[in-house]
This record gives sequence, structure tokens and C-alpha cells, in this order.
Amino acid sequence: MSSEGKALIHRIHISTPIGDMVACATNQGICLLEFVARKNIDKELKDMKRRLNAVFVSEENQCLELLREELDEYFHGKRRLFSVPLCPSGTEFQQSVWNILKEIPYGATRSYMQQAKLLNNPKGVRAVASANGTNQIAILIPCHRVIGSDGSLTGYAGGLHRKKWLLNHEQQYSGIPVQQELKF
Repeated sequence: MSSEGKALIHRIHISTPIGDMVACATNQGICLLEFVARKNIDKELKDMKRRLNAVFVSEENQCLELLREELDEYFHGKRRLFSVPLCPSGTEFQQSVWNILKEIPYGATRSYMQQAKLLNNPKGVRAVASANGTNQIAILIPCHRVIGSDGSLTGYAGGLHRKKWLLNHEQQYSGIPVQQELKF
């Protein structure tokens, strides 16, 4: 707790091969990992501060130290799964979508339709896509692994060029044969 009685959100910047990211964590886990260039990042941060009744401090905590280490290993092709605790904030439906995102294997992709079917809601493709778009923990909750049914790259708040890079990176190190040609 801060001296004002508010919760603390630790915030740092992390340089990656595909752009700088801002990372935020409470003592419970990572609550945000976004590319600095993402549209409306300032609004996301302001909303988080209000929602959590918190103040930002520009210092690492244990979660952010572990995140920095695991992201470095990921970008060097040495990590496929993350162990850093996560603390995403969203509706029950959003949480269910994010949970099935975490089940997509490293190096693999799924379509929005496949995601909707896994939620027993095959008509909910747009709702699934919308929930993917509200994910504030990039890479760790791998919304970049969701593509269009025709193999096209669609909808990535970090930019399609980053989505393409992440998918190529994971396919390079996964050992999984490419099942479907991605349309870039």
C-alpha cells in the first residue's frame, strides 16, 4: 500500500526485438504487458489505475523481475511456457476466452471459430474476437496465435507485423510442422 492507502502497481518498460513494451504488476501478478506503440495505451493505464484504486511506481517487483527473465528466454527461443503469475482483469466471459488462449500450444494457431467452438458457442465468433482484443497481457496470454479461418492474420492490437513476427518466431523454435499456410 502507498502512503495514500492505495494499492501499488509496479510499472517498467521492457525492450524487445519487436518494440518496447510496458509491463505492470501488482504483488499478485502481471496485470498488463502491452506494446508502447499500442493505440490508447495511456487510456488503458489510466483505466487500470482507477479500476484497481492504485498508484503507479516505476520499480520492479518479483513478478516483473521474473517476467523480464522469461521474456528474454522467450525471445531467444529458449522458453515456450511462462510461469510468472498473471492477474488479468476482465469479465467472466473475457476470462474464459483468455483461459482457452493459454491452451493454444506454442508454435500452433487456432481460428476465432475454433475458439468459439471450444467455448460451446459456435455463433460467438465476434464475441471471442472482441474478448481477444481486450486482452491486456500480450504474448503471455497468446492472442497472437489466433488467426482467421482462411489462415489470414487478423486483429492484433500490437500490429499485424508483430503478430507475424511472433508466429514465425514460435514456428521456428517449436518443431511443429506448419499445418496451414498463413496469409500475410
